Amino acid sequence: MTEARVVIYRIVRPLCVALALAGACLCHAQSKHLPVKQHRNTTDTIAAAPDSVRVVLGEAELTGEIVPGDEGVAETPAISEFDRWEEREMVFNPDPTRAVWMSALFPGLGQLYNRRYWKLPIVIGAYMGLGYATSWNNGMLNDYTKAYRDIMDSDPSTNSYMNFFPPNTQESDLDRTWLTNVLQSRKNFYRRNRDLCIIAMVGVYLVAMVDAYVDASLSHFDISPELSMDVAPVLFQETRGLKPAVGLCWALNF
Repeated sequence: MTEARVVIYRIVRPLCVALALAGACLCHAQSKHLPVKQHRNTTDTIAAAPDSVRVVLGEAELTGEIVPGDEGVAETPAISEFDRWEEREMVFNPDPTRAVWMSALFPGLGQLYNRRYWKLPIVIGAYMGLGYATSWNNGMLNDYTKAYRDIMDSDPSTNSYMNFFPPNTQESDLDRTWLTNVLQSRKNFYRRNRDLCIIAMVGVYLVAMVDAYVDASLSHFDISPELSMDVAPVLFQETRGLKPAVGLCWALNF
C-alpha cells in the first residue's frame, strides 16, 4: 500500500508542477495585453464640458446651446440660408426606349411623349394623305379590273367597261384590241400606285419611330452656346495665273 502511494506521488507531483508553470506563463502573456488604467483628475467631469456644440453639415453650420441642468437636450438650431428649401423646375428627360414603343403603338404618340407637338400634324397629315391616295387608287383598280375581266370574257351582257365612255357611245364603234390594252395598262398603273402608297405608309411608320428615338436621345445633347459659323467671301491667289480667284471662306467656332 505504501509503495502504491509512493508511485502515485511521483507521477502526480511532476504533473502539478507542469500545470503550475503553464498557468504562470499564461498569466504573464495575458498581462502584456491588458489595457492600462487611465487615472482621471477630479476636473474630468461634465461640468468641465463646453457650453456649446458646433456641428458642420456641408456648407451649413448649426450651433446649439446646452441648457444648464438639462445637459442632454439642445435648443433648436438656427437654419442656415443654405438649408432653405427652394422649389426647382423639373427637367424633363425622355426615355428613348419608351419613346420608340409609344411610337410603335400609335404613330405620333412618341412625338407627343417627347413634347414635340409640332411634329404631330406632320405625321397625322402624312398618314391621312397616304390613306386617301391608297383608297382612291384601290377604287380605280377595282373598276379597271372589273372592266378588263368583262372585256376578256365572251358574255355580251357584261360590259362594265362602257361606263368609262359617254352614254351615246356605241360599243360597235370601239376597237376592242385597243380598249383591251388600255384597260390592262390602267389596271397595272393603279395597282402600282396603290402598292407605292402602302409602302410609303410603312415608311412613315418607321420614320416616326426613328425620329422619336433620335429626338429622345438628343433631347439633352450638350451644345456649346458659343457654337457659330461665319461665311464670308474671299479672294484666293492662284499659282497658275496672276488673277485671283473668288470664293467663300467659312469658319466654325466652338
